[in-house]
Amino acid sequence: MTLSVATVADRLKRPNVLLFLPAFILGALWLGGPSGVIAAALVLSGLVVWVQRTTSLSDSLPVCDQVGAALDRALRDGAPTGASTGCIVLQFDDSLRLCDRLGRARQSEILAASISRLRGAMRPGDRLYALEDGSLAVALGPTLRLDLEAMLRIAGRMQLVVQQPMQLQGGAVQLTCSVGFCPARSVPGAGGRAILDAAQIAADEAMRHRPAALRAFTPDLAQVRQARDALRARFAAAVEAGEIRAYFQPQVSTDSGEVTGVEALARWHHPDRGLLGPGDFLPAIDGTELIDQLGEVMLDQGLALLAATDALGVRIPAVSVNLTARDLGDGQLPDRMRWALDRHGLTPSRLTVEVLESVVAQSGDDSIAHVIARLADLGCGIDLDDFGTGNASITTIRRFNLTRLKIDRSFVRNVDTDRDQQKFVTAVLALAEQLGLDTLAEGVETQGEHAMLAQLGCGHVQGFVLARPMPADDLALWLRQHRERLDRALRIGVGMGAAPLGQARRAAN
Repeated sequence: MTLSVATVADRLKRPNVLLFLPAFILGALWLGGPSGVIAAALVLSGLVVWVQRTTSLSDSLPVCDQVGAALDRALRDGAPTGASTGCIVLQFDDSLRLCDRLGRARQSEILAASISRLRGAMRPGDRLYALEDGSLAVALGPTLRLDLEAMLRIAGRMQLVVQQPMQLQGGAVQLTCSVGFCPARSVPGAGGRAILDAAQIAADEAMRHRPAALRAFTPDLAQVRQARDALRARFAAAVEAGEIRAYFQPQVSTDSGEVTGVEALARWHHPDRGLLGPGDFLPAIDGTELIDQLGEVMLDQGLALLAATDALGVRIPAVSVNLTARDLGDGQLPDRMRWALDRHGLTPSRLTVEVLESVVAQSGDDSIAHVIARLADLGCGIDLDDFGTGNASITTIRRFNLTRLKIDRSFVRNVDTDRDQQKFVTAVLALAEQLGLDTLAEGVETQGEHAMLAQLGCGHVQGFVLARPMPADDLALWLRQHRERLDRALRIGVGMGAAPLGQARRAAN
């Protein structure tokens, strides 16, 4: 077996090499007497200098190249026995919020503690590296029968080690990490750097399903990553070219039938792929500065719509825009919102911000609650989006200055025929009433669902039963037609003398 210089140096650095030092000295004394000991000392000194120089040359490489080199060595060393290697990448969930909440010094302390724990859980021959993006990579030493199941066990053990509560100087901290891994056999013939890249692709996929997700590399993930990277690379140019546009979906009162607002939803008019919905491109920009750019576009176009329809004499009470955890962590957000409203000549009550329940449920960050409170004090409406899916407690809900609960589509579907759905919606409506909150059901698709929600007492509805999201140019026409339907239903109801006002207007929908 041929060993590389780096492999020899790496093996000479292992602690068990020290076990042979007494035998080496005794052998030198036996063979050469005092002169032999002196010669042995000189050889050892030279060997130490050589190892240190080899190590420094290796460590001067970029970290990713060091990981790749370690995987290459493991592949070469394991080849004669059929042993293989693999790579595991661990990424801390919500690392940006962790840094904002705890500070960089505390984050560094957590990273050091995690590294120490992982070193204690690693096997002889495994190597641990801290990558430039804050994630951790483990290059496994040569291992027999290293299949997906074996790697899943190893990755799961490392994840468990990191996620155990930590007792640090500032108190107890518990965090989660998402893990991606790739055995060398999943990328046949590839070198160490390609194995690391594959593990990072798997880790990125795990982060999309965080917290605490585990994902193995598969070839189709590489294709998804390539398509996502292409969208991310072009997104900023798409904004400049006007390809990113807000579509608007009306929200209607179940009592009067009047339009009470619209929600701004992003669409990308891609020159090659046609009209893309949020699910097609949001994963590509999530967690990057591009998501901030998208939010600014939706806010500006939403407020511009209100100003334009006001000028036409067709008033829309409010527009709703979605905010991410990244947005809410920005203390300057309320000031930017105020400036945008002033620029369009609108009052804060015309703007509703939507916050995902998952953000509220998982947030232990007082800065997010503070930003929401400032937006509420400004006069903006605050919707808790996707309610029922994020496990937010009543205490958590009371902590945030909410205006309205948006009941998720998964609990609206078949509410007119499913008794369990009716019980859930009834419970949500009762909770909202006790907390003094309004309610809106999203994803309402049938007249039966609409009628049942109105009967149960849900305040507002939004969904295909009313209208699909539409461009701003089409919305003015829809609003006029909706107004005509309401007036016609009102005349019919009053003329017949049979239907209360609210029922007559609901009939128009």
